[in-house]
Amino acid sequence: MTIIVNLLLFVLILGVIVFVHEFGHFIWAKINGVYVYEFALGMGPRICGFQKGETEYNIRAIPIGGFCQLAGEDIDGDEDKKVPKNRRLYAKKAWQRFLIMVFGPMNNFILAVLLLFFIALIWGGTTMDPTITEVEKDSAVEKVGMEVGDVILKINHKRVTSSDDISLYLALADPKKTNEITVLKESGDEVTYQVKPKKVKDESGEESYRYGIGIQQKKTKGLASAFVYAYRKTKSIFKQMFVTVGALFTGKIRLSQLSGPVGIYSIVGEQKSAGVASLLYLTAFLSINVGFINLLPIPAFDGGHILFIIIEKIKGSPVNPDLENKIHTVFLVLLMILMLIITINDVIKLF
Repeated sequence: MTIIVNLLLFVLILGVIVFVHEFGHFIWAKINGVYVYEFALGMGPRICGFQKGETEYNIRAIPIGGFCQLAGEDIDGDEDKKVPKNRRLYAKKAWQRFLIMVFGPMNNFILAVLLLFFIALIWGGTTMDPTITEVEKDSAVEKVGMEVGDVILKINHKRVTSSDDISLYLALADPKKTNEITVLKESGDEVTYQVKPKKVKDESGEESYRYGIGIQQKKTKGLASAFVYAYRKTKSIFKQMFVTVGALFTGKIRLSQLSGPVGIYSIVGEQKSAGVASLLYLTAFLSINVGFINLLPIPAFDGGHILFIIIEKIKGSPVNPDLENKIHTVFLVLLMILMLIITINDVIKLF
């Protein structure tokens, strides 16, 4: 029964995120007069749906992903269906195409902000200050002289502005080396410590590294605090994504450490036991992830389409639609292969 509930929650969370994303493309395509063939949730064979006007609205069998199929993405299909050329995506002005592409990710960001605001308003937010509230006895940070009340300013020369940054930068730091942590003391002095985390073993014998820092956040309540929390948390998650993607390209994060749908399913089960607020937070977090990834300037992503629009403006003439579509198709295949590899890694992690 638990597996079924977790699966339904997983499908619901991804469905909401995908729906919001694709609706952004859909509504701006309609506003700008682009012919929309199909708006679908899920992939694979069609389960059910209906047609209204020119557009089919379908639910498909595989409950991962979705799409908004626009005229101009498949030139041969446009000719077969006799779609007027002025209603094809590539025939629209650059600013119109930009709005159609950018509002998929933008809708994801809007959804995340609204969810985080709602969480803070109903359950309360947190201050997110990078102030140390606990130092473990005999820990690595205690031995170098760090104290409760120290405000962490930098980790390995990376500026820290929130408690989330501490977790992020310590996770990316090499635990086998000495790392540099700069703090603001209660006296007003800035002090830089050289800290090498302590290797510890849990009950199962698994090794990990601990710095011994505790960051306990204060709860915040009220309308104004909810706005502040939603803004700071959205900014923080966006920063985490930016740093993580950068670390992936530089090799600090390995491909095997990424998670796909199977990994997300596992997290859904954990968050469900923590309550509704945790599930809503997970939805907001994943929504920002989806929006951010789609804005990357890589063909097959929305950011790839935006990149071609920018190239068009720079060169002063449109990129050949047929060539652009072929490039997007090639990268889409590569993306599917990447997702397959990540999914296999997720399954291996389960055992």
